Formats: sequence, structure tokens, C-alpha cells
Amino acid sequence: MIFLKAFVVGGLICVVGQLLIDWTKLTPARILVSFVVLGVILGGLGLYQPLVEWAGAGATVPLTGFGNTLVQGTKEALREDGALGIIKGPLSSASVGITVAMVSGLLVSFVSKPKSK
Repeated sequence: MIFLKAFVVGGLICVVGQLLIDWTKLTPARILVSFVVLGVILGGLGLYQPLVEWAGAGATVPLTGFGNTLVQGTKEALREDGALGIIKGPLSSASVGITVAMVSGLLVSFVSKPKSK
């Protein structure tokens, strides 16, 4: 059942993104940034974590989940380290995801050929 929940929630988040691309003049970059900011806001208000607990990867994998991860790391680091946690928290909580993205991009760059526009 967790797979179905994850599929539905992740799919709905992606549908919202696709609808924004199709029906608005927003660029994909602005939509992606909006999703991260939405995740930060919902995570900061404590509204995103119940969705994560219910839907699992369907809520953590999309960009809204990345925003929530940044907030959760910041909250934890603030409790442990005080004001220094504002800087330390988001970097340490999202470091694995950022590293995987960078390494994946590097590996793809080795096997693909750039095309000029």
C-alpha cells in the first residue's frame, strides 16, 4: 500500500508542476524554485511532515521534499548549535542529495556529447 500512496502523492505533485508549465507563462526554473520554497514554507509550518510520514518517498523525492529536508535540518541544528545551525543545518541535511546530483551530472557529462544551439 505504501507504494500506491507514494505513486499517487508524487504523481500529483508532478501533475501540478506540469499544469503550471502548460497553463502559465512561468519558466520551468521558476516552477522548480517555487516547489522548493513551498516545501520550505510547509515544512516550517509543520504541515509537510505528516504528508512525508503518510506517503513516504512520494513526498520526499519531489522538490517540495528537498525544501522540507532543508527546514528539518535547520530546525535540528538550531536546537543543537544555536544560531550557527541556520547555516549548518540545511547544508548537512541535504549534503547527500546534493552530492549524488553532482556526481550523477559528472558521470553523465563523461558519456554524453554536448550540442550547440
